[in-house]
Amino acid sequence: MKKGIRIGLLLLLFAGLIISLESCKDASKDVPKEIALNEEPATMAPAKPLSEEFKKYWYAGEAEITSYKLEQARYGEIRDGHAVLIYVTEPFLADKQVKADRSSPDNVQVLKLNATKKYLTGIYPYSIMSSTFYPVSDNQHAIKLSTSVQEWCGHVYAQLNNRDQFEVMSHSYFESEADQLVEMEKAILENELWTKIRIDPKGLPSGDIEVLPSLEYIRVGHKGIQAYKANAKLTENGELSTYEISYPELERTLSIQFSTEFPHTIEGWTETFKSGFGPKAKLLTSRASRMKKLKTPYWRQNGNKDLILRDSLGL
Repeated sequence: MKKGIRIGLLLLLFAGLIISLESCKDASKDVPKEIALNEEPATMAPAKPLSEEFKKYWYAGEAEITSYKLEQARYGEIRDGHAVLIYVTEPFLADKQVKADRSSPDNVQVLKLNATKKYLTGIYPYSIMSSTFYPVSDNQHAIKLSTSVQEWCGHVYAQLNNRDQFEVMSHSYFESEADQLVEMEKAILENELWTKIRIDPKGLPSGDIEVLPSLEYIRVGHKGIQAYKANAKLTENGELSTYEISYPELERTLSIQFSTEFPHTIEGWTETFKSGFGPKAKLLTSRASRMKKLKTPYWRQNGNKDLILRDSLGL
């Protein structure tokens, strides 16, 4: 091989090594100047600019963790438990619809919400977790939702992917539900409203709208996977604001209370719906009230010495 060709190949290999090393940097350290999709479809609204206040709060390398005292209606009775909302920003791959492992101009920046609930129904426990990945650009629907419910009878799982349409996959141990794959026209997602509140509550939809209820409600309540007619309203009352959604057909009302001023912390919520099955079902109200809030990089705090941090959340 000629000397010039060998040198050229070595330079190419060296350049490839540099690119590879750069790609392995921790994507969580990136604080993007403009956080939006690189190529926006014609039907997508323009990305909303982020305030310096937002960037300082949400790109500090920490998650916001808030604990709540929970009174959950299930099987016609109120159950005591606790809920936790974990909000954190992270880079997301829109095509694969998963968290990005490395920094890339193709990443979409999202505000992720992991919401958990734990309560007992008699002898056996319920454990529920829902994840929402919502673009901080606030110019399209959530890119992905998922919910899992575990209890001693079995477990169910549902996932929504935002592509040309909404693609909803659901798995259940109930014969009447079993495995489902539903494609539906895009509509407002109840799950995404919890993240939109944290970004721009004044932009929340109001009036007569169609909404896909939370995946948790659909699976636990054994409802059809579809958008339902609803009415929504936002009410400001000094330091506290309330966003309420009512579903006449479902006889269900969700009311979320949050701080009017940034960072619009979720202070609590109520959910009124028919609990139980058949003629014994009755209208009950679940309630959650904020206990404690912590901003911390929890993913690094997984040692036994970090167990004390749960006391900071009242858990």
